[in-house]
Amino acid sequence: MDLFSKLFGGVSKPQQDSEHAVIIHFNYGQPNLDPLFDLDEKLREAISQADAGEYDGHEIAMDLSDGSLYMYGPDAYKLYSAVEPILVSASFMIGATARLRFGPPKDGIREELIKIKPQSIS
Repeated sequence: MDLFSKLFGGVSKPQQDSEHAVIIHFNYGQPNLDPLFDLDEKLREAISQADAGEYDGHEIAMDLSDGSLYMYGPDAYKLYSAVEPILVSASFMIGATARLRFGPPKDGIREELIKIKPQSIS
Protein backbone atom coordinates (compact mmCIF):
# COMPACT_ATOMS: atom_id res chain seq x y z
CA MET A 1 0.00 0.00 0.00
CA ASP A 2 1.50 3.39 -0.91
CA LEU A 3 1.77 6.37 1.45
CA PHE A 4 -1.27 8.12 -0.06
CA SER A 5 -3.47 5.06 0.53
CA LYS A 6 -2.20 4.68 4.09
CA LEU A 7 -2.99 8.32 4.86
CA PHE A 8 -6.35 8.53 3.12
CA GLY A 9 -7.72 5.00 3.41
CA GLY A 10 -7.61 3.96 -0.21
CA VAL A 11 -8.93 0.65 -1.45
CA SER A 12 -6.46 -2.19 -0.91
CA LYS A 13 -5.51 -4.76 -3.53
CA PRO A 14 -7.44 -8.04 -3.49
CA GLN A 15 -5.81 -11.17 -2.12
CA GLN A 16 -4.30 -13.62 -4.61
CA ASP A 17 -7.10 -16.18 -4.14
CA SER A 18 -9.67 -13.45 -4.82
CA GLU A 19 -8.99 -12.76 -8.48
CA HIS A 20 -12.59 -12.03 -9.53
CA ALA A 21 -14.16 -8.67 -8.74
CA VAL A 22 -17.52 -6.94 -8.57
CA ILE A 23 -17.22 -3.17 -8.85
CA ILE A 24 -20.34 -1.05 -8.52
CA HIS A 25 -20.45 2.49 -9.94
CA PHE A 26 -23.34 4.60 -8.65
CA ASN A 27 -24.74 8.12 -8.40
CA TYR A 28 -25.08 9.04 -4.75
CA GLY A 29 -26.46 12.56 -4.22
CA GLN A 30 -27.32 12.01 -0.53
CA PRO A 31 -26.78 14.81 2.03
CA ASN A 32 -24.43 12.68 4.20
CA LEU A 33 -22.66 9.33 4.28
CA ASP A 34 -24.97 7.51 6.72
CA PRO A 35 -26.88 5.56 4.00
CA LEU A 36 -23.57 4.51 2.41
CA PHE A 37 -22.14 3.34 5.74
CA ASP A 38 -25.34 1.34 6.38
CA LEU A 39 -25.00 -0.26 2.94
CA ASP A 40 -21.33 -1.08 3.63
CA GLU A 41 -22.28 -3.10 6.71
CA LYS A 42 -25.07 -4.98 4.93
CA LEU A 43 -22.77 -5.86 2.01
CA ARG A 44 -19.97 -7.00 4.32
CA GLU A 45 -22.38 -9.25 6.23
CA ALA A 46 -24.01 -10.73 3.09
CA ILE A 47 -20.67 -11.57 1.49
CA SER A 48 -19.42 -13.14 4.70
CA GLN A 49 -22.58 -15.22 5.19
CA ALA A 50 -22.42 -16.46 1.59
CA ASP A 51 -18.69 -17.19 1.94
CA ALA A 52 -18.34 -15.40 -1.40
CA GLY A 53 -15.21 -13.31 -0.81
CA GLU A 54 -14.62 -9.93 0.77
CA TYR A 55 -16.08 -6.43 0.71
CA ASP A 56 -13.12 -4.10 0.30
CA GLY A 57 -14.90 -0.77 0.75
CA HIS A 58 -16.02 2.25 -1.18
CA GLU A 59 -14.78 5.42 -2.80
CA ILE A 60 -17.00 8.49 -2.88
CA ALA A 61 -16.60 11.87 -4.54
CA MET A 62 -15.89 14.74 -2.17
CA ASP A 63 -19.17 16.39 -3.23
CA LEU A 64 -21.03 13.09 -2.59
CA SER A 65 -22.22 13.00 -6.20
CA ASP A 66 -21.04 9.50 -7.12
CA GLY A 67 -18.96 6.59 -5.96
CA SER A 68 -17.84 3.00 -6.31
CA LEU A 69 -18.00 -0.16 -4.20
CA TYR A 70 -15.31 -2.86 -4.38
CA MET A 71 -15.78 -6.59 -3.74
CA TYR A 72 -13.41 -9.47 -4.47
CA GLY A 73 -13.71 -13.24 -4.45
CA PRO A 74 -13.05 -16.44 -6.38
CA ASP A 75 -16.38 -16.32 -8.29
CA ALA A 76 -17.83 -13.02 -9.53
CA TYR A 77 -21.29 -14.54 -10.11
CA LYS A 78 -21.49 -15.91 -6.56
CA LEU A 79 -20.30 -12.59 -5.18
CA TYR A 80 -22.87 -10.58 -7.16
CA SER A 81 -25.65 -13.01 -6.23
CA ALA A 82 -24.84 -12.48 -2.55
CA VAL A 83 -25.13 -8.68 -2.77
CA GLU A 84 -27.76 -8.10 -5.46
CA PRO A 85 -30.79 -8.19 -3.09
CA ILE A 86 -29.13 -5.54 -0.92
CA LEU A 87 -28.16 -3.35 -3.87
CA VAL A 88 -31.64 -3.32 -5.41
CA SER A 89 -33.16 -2.33 -2.06
CA ALA A 90 -30.96 0.80 -1.72
CA SER A 91 -32.69 3.72 -3.45
CA PHE A 92 -29.42 5.41 -4.46
CA MET A 93 -28.28 2.21 -6.22
CA ILE A 94 -31.06 2.25 -8.81
CA GLY A 95 -29.46 2.75 -12.22
CA ALA A 96 -26.01 1.85 -10.88
CA THR A 97 -23.79 -0.43 -12.91
CA ALA A 98 -22.11 -3.59 -11.65
CA ARG A 99 -18.94 -4.61 -13.46
CA LEU A 100 -18.18 -8.29 -12.94
CA ARG A 101 -14.55 -9.11 -13.72
CA PHE A 102 -13.63 -12.78 -14.17
CA GLY A 103 -9.93 -12.72 -13.38
CA PRO A 104 -7.10 -10.44 -12.33
CA PRO A 105 -7.07 -6.77 -13.36
CA LYS A 106 -5.27 -6.96 -16.70
CA ASP A 107 -6.01 -6.58 -20.39
CA GLY A 108 -8.10 -9.27 -22.04
CA ILE A 109 -9.92 -10.45 -18.90
CA ARG A 110 -13.62 -11.11 -19.51
CA GLU A 111 -16.02 -8.62 -17.91
CA GLU A 112 -19.80 -8.32 -17.77
CA LEU A 113 -21.87 -5.21 -17.06
CA ILE A 114 -25.17 -5.44 -15.19
CA LYS A 115 -27.51 -2.50 -14.66
CA ILE A 116 -29.02 -2.54 -11.18
CA LYS A 117 -32.81 -2.31 -11.36
CA PRO A 118 -35.39 -1.65 -8.65
CA GLN A 119 -37.12 -4.51 -6.90
CA SER A 120 -40.42 -5.41 -8.51
CA ILE A 121 -43.46 -4.72 -6.36
CA SER A 122 -45.84 -7.68 -6.06
